[in-house]
Amino acid sequence: MMEWAWLIPSLPAIAFALMVALRRWLPNWGAILATGSMAVSFALFFFVFADWFGQKSFPGDYTFMYSIDWLRAGDAVLTWGMWIDPITLTMLGLVTAAALGIQVYSWGYMAHEPRFTWFFAVHSLFAASMLALVMADNLLLLYIAWELVGICSYLLIGFFYDRRSAAEAAKKAFITTRVGDVGLLIGILLLFVETGTFELSAIFAALANGELSEGVVTGAALLMLMGAIGKSAQFPFHVWLPDAMEGPTPVSALVHSATMVVAGVFLVARVFPFFEASDTASLVLLCLGAVTALGAAAMALVMTDIKRVLAYSTLTDLAFMMLALGAGSVTAGMFHLLLHGFAKATLFLGAGSISHGSEQTDIRQMGGLRRRMPLTALAFGVAALSLGGIPPFGGFFSKDEVTLAAFHGQFGWVFLIVALTVGFMKALYMGRVFFSAFLGKLKPENEHAHESGPSMLAPMLVFTTLGALGGLLAFGWTDGYGGFGYFVFAGDHQEAFHLNVGIAVASAVLALAGFGIAWLAYVTGSLSTEGIIARVRPVHTAVANKFYVDEVYQWTIDTVVLTLGNAIAWVDRALVNDVGVNGPGVVTERSGRVLRLVQTGKLYSYALGMVLGFLALAVAWWVAQ
Repeated sequence: MMEWAWLIPSLPAIAFALMVALRRWLPNWGAILATGSMAVSFALFFFVFADWFGQKSFPGDYTFMYSIDWLRAGDAVLTWGMWIDPITLTMLGLVTAAALGIQVYSWGYMAHEPRFTWFFAVHSLFAASMLALVMADNLLLLYIAWELVGICSYLLIGFFYDRRSAAEAAKKAFITTRVGDVGLLIGILLLFVETGTFELSAIFAALANGELSEGVVTGAALLMLMGAIGKSAQFPFHVWLPDAMEGPTPVSALVHSATMVVAGVFLVARVFPFFEASDTASLVLLCLGAVTALGAAAMALVMTDIKRVLAYSTLTDLAFMMLALGAGSVTAGMFHLLLHGFAKATLFLGAGSISHGSEQTDIRQMGGLRRRMPLTALAFGVAALSLGGIPPFGGFFSKDEVTLAAFHGQFGWVFLIVALTVGFMKALYMGRVFFSAFLGKLKPENEHAHESGPSMLAPMLVFTTLGALGGLLAFGWTDGYGGFGYFVFAGDHQEAFHLNVGIAVASAVLALAGFGIAWLAYVTGSLSTEGIIARVRPVHTAVANKFYVDEVYQWTIDTVVLTLGNAIAWVDRALVNDVGVNGPGVVTERSGRVLRLVQTGKLYSYALGMVLGFLALAVAWWVAQ
């Protein structure tokens, strides 16, 4: 069955093509086609998963590869194929489940949208591109799918293109991620020059055999990391993700749970042998994760728009995954990616349910919504507890794995403190947004709020259940399954799940403290947030202004880039064009005019020239004497 796994991305891609070609005749049937194709892809995933299990029992180091020749150029042969291993299977399950659930949700949320079919068409292509990316067996195919993911995110973030803010957000996301993509492309070309192939298996074999120098390994890892931090919106390319909230909420759910932003984490996990072989690249990854996690968590604490709080929460958790990968644990990184995907899908769909039912997006205008939206409150609350790291919800186990990995990595104590601090901040801002939205008194302006319909609630509750119970995947429940650490691993890091009691207790206590402080501040009111803000006013102002990174970028563009661009334009216009290109033509034309005076065809003119020439020679001879 694994030979037919290519159908998983192909079906939604075909649905996209049909919807684009026949959209005039498919007003609602297009959505049925999109959802149906995704449902079949989701079902195919289980067949592929079962077939993979039948190939070999755990530990799961079996990899299925299948490829065909695509293009021959001299000695180089470009292939087109699939790579199916535990990391691929994890992503296939997450992406197909998230895309299917979000499409079902969109039936209700986008029902009144005039471009209903176009939304489902691009949504299908988005999912197909991400599925092709995770299955790619070579870097060229991976890069093509990578770019398709970027184009789809541009189309969906700018879905409301007649709104200037949405159009600007789409351009910002597209351009910012392109900067990172340049690094990824250079890294891919570097490896092709060194190995003569794009195939991942051949490149990893060259790395294992010592055919690549230390400089090439580190350089390739850092260049590919540049692409990863662009897609995953890590510092300093994090500025596009909060603005991407201008897109429809189902798009935000898909971007944050299973596609665009997790592509960077997946890329690092896929090429993990390069980071494992380079301490420098691993340390850069660790520092990047630590800086992004702390900064994003701080910004999530002060934002008031519910989707922006969740966006900065995503940045924090993606940085958490990068921290785990930098510490050498693919298991912890992918486990947190999986459970974060379920929790974040629930939270964004919950935020959409709130705005759909109450028309509120500012948490300061909410409060008491549990009375009008009990099921949304239940789903959002469970996901908040899970993402905040409260046991026994799933997020506690994945967060504990990341924290433990940080402790066992380079400079363990430093990154352990960072992980625990970020864990506390995660609980604090998740408690803040949940308590502000759902507890307290129902405000008069929200009296009309109502619960969402079944098509929106059903996927939300399914994701809630998966996120809450997903922690059970950490344990080995059967003789054939030793736990997630025996399923997804890299190198020699295969191991059963285990708790470090001290770290687990500290993590849980900090998470409870975070929710407790949020309760005191936003439910009982016994803790004054205004008083705290007044004491740290400069810091709060800096965080509320997103550390002025956007302003620095704008100043750099206006002052440096445009000035340099104008200088280059002047050189191009005045020197290259006017002198280099037009210059020979002007000289020839003017020379012709002068020579035309000499070539008259009249005898007396030539005689006059000869006389003048003779006199000139005579004068010159006389002067010389």
